[in-house]
Amino acid sequence: MTRNFLTALLALVVLPFIAAPAARAQTNQQQLVDEAGLVVQSFHVPGAYVDNVRDLVKRARAIVIVPNLVKAGFIFGAEGGTGVLLVHRKNGTWSYPAFYNMGAASFGFQAGVEDSKVVLIFMNDRALNSVMHDTQIKLGAGAGLAIATLGAGANGSLEVPSGADIYTLSSSAGLFGGVSIDGGALGPNHDSDTAYYGRQLSAADIVLNGRAKNPGANKLRSELAHL
Repeated sequence: MTRNFLTALLALVVLPFIAAPAARAQTNQQQLVDEAGLVVQSFHVPGAYVDNVRDLVKRARAIVIVPNLVKAGFIFGAEGGTGVLLVHRKNGTWSYPAFYNMGAASFGFQAGVEDSKVVLIFMNDRALNSVMHDTQIKLGAGAGLAIATLGAGANGSLEVPSGADIYTLSSSAGLFGGVSIDGGALGPNHDSDTAYYGRQLSAADIVLNGRAKNPGANKLRSELAHL
C-alpha cells in the first residue's frame, strides 16, 4: 500500500470519532435554540398579558430566553440554566444568538425540582452593555439596573411599570407569572458559542458585530421579528 493510501484510510477511520463529539455538542445547542423558539411562540396566544409582552419585545434592545431554569433543593435552593441572548437591530431584525448561563441562589420553602421558562427583556443599551463582558455579572440594583418583574393579575391582565431597564417574566406549566432575578448572575457560555458556530467568538462578535451565522437559529429570529 502506498503512503497516501494509508493516510487516507487512517483519516476515514479517525475523523468520525473526532467529528462525533462536535456534532453532538452542536445538537445540544440547537435543541436549546429550538426550545427558545417555542417560548417565543407562546407569546402568539391571544390575551392581555401576552399582548403587553409582545409590545415590550417589539421595543426591546435585546432579549434573553432561558427555556429551562431549574430550581432544586429543599428550604435552601439553587437556580440555574442556559439561555440565548439576541439583540434587536435597528432594521427590525434580530441577531444570531449568543449563549449565556443564568444562575441565582434563593431561600424559601421549596421542595423537589421546579422547571421554569424565564425571559429577560432588555429595554436599552445600558442593560445590554452590562452583559457584554467576558465575566459573569450580578443583576439588580448592585449593577445599577432597574429591574421590574412582570406578573399577570387575577383577570390575566398586566400592568407594565415604566422606566425599567430590564423586565422579567417566567412561565411554568404554561402559566405566565413573575420571577425575581435581583441578585441573580448572568454570564457568557463560550463553550456553547464555539460548539454552535464552530469557532471561538465573543458574545459581542455574535450579537453586535454579526461575525457568526447558523441557519438553525433563523426560525427563532423570525419568531421574534413577527411578534
